[in-house]
Amino acid sequence: MKAVVQRVTQAEVMIDQKSVGKIDQGFMILLGIHEIDTAEDVAYLIRKISKLRVFEDEAGKMNLSIQDIQGSILSVSQFTLYADTKKGNRPSFIEAARPETAIPLYELFNKQLKELEIHVETGEFGADMAVSLINDGPVTIIIDTKNR
Repeated sequence: MKAVVQRVTQAEVMIDQKSVGKIDQGFMILLGIHEIDTAEDVAYLIRKISKLRVFEDEAGKMNLSIQDIQGSILSVSQFTLYADTKKGNRPSFIEAARPETAIPLYELFNKQLKELEIHVETGEFGADMAVSLINDGPVTIIIDTKNR
């Protein structure tokens, strides 16, 4: 699994010009699911993301987690994170998980975040979405469960 974690002051996802998920301070997460990912990869990401200390404390140091600031998460499934661009100019997405694998893992990811009492908004799996955000910092971190 790959997660692109962006610290934001706000983020929103729209489908057909209708807002389906919107947050203020927190993380905008693009989540890519590989064909061989499992619930173990989800658990690893949840541990990393929930404890990631990238929010500023009183001294201006990045020392606080999403839980410390009671921030929110906007979670969007993003199969294109597994684009293979080695050959030609048209990317291949062969390594991205098929929906029958990806959907349950994406739902598990969001469920486990909510179980930590983190407010989670989502996009819609497989939909054509318009995502907007204000990146704070900017702080953008990529976490790949294959690089533990």
